[in-house]
Amino acid sequence: MENGEKPRDLEDRTFLFAESVRGFVKRLPRTIGNTEDVRQLIRASGSVAANWVEADEALSKKDFLMRVKICRKEAKESRLFLRLVDTGLTKNNGTDRDARASEARELTLIFSSIISKNGGP
Repeated sequence: MENGEKPRDLEDRTFLFAESVRGFVKRLPRTIGNTEDVRQLIRASGSVAANWVEADEALSKKDFLMRVKICRKEAKESRLFLRLVDTGLTKNNGTDRDARASEARELTLIFSSIISKNGGP
């Protein structure tokens, strides 16, 4: 995106989030803890994007709400694992992690808003 602008389309935004997480983890130190946390992080970040695609193609309102709730859950999980990973001594890794954690939080808020506007808890 130009000028650091975020995409307005959630399909693009969730894809870019998952893609950026994959680029980020390639720069992390190879530790036992990171191996497990990164595995979970990769799954959760990809699941946000995959479930949004499913929500967008939902066959019913109930199906839509369930998929969006899964998106919200996976975005929260992504943020948790981003906070857990060991970024090592590189300051850029810490900054990159914080940016991705912030995006995960924004996505969580977006999905929460969608859920509340569509009659969900």
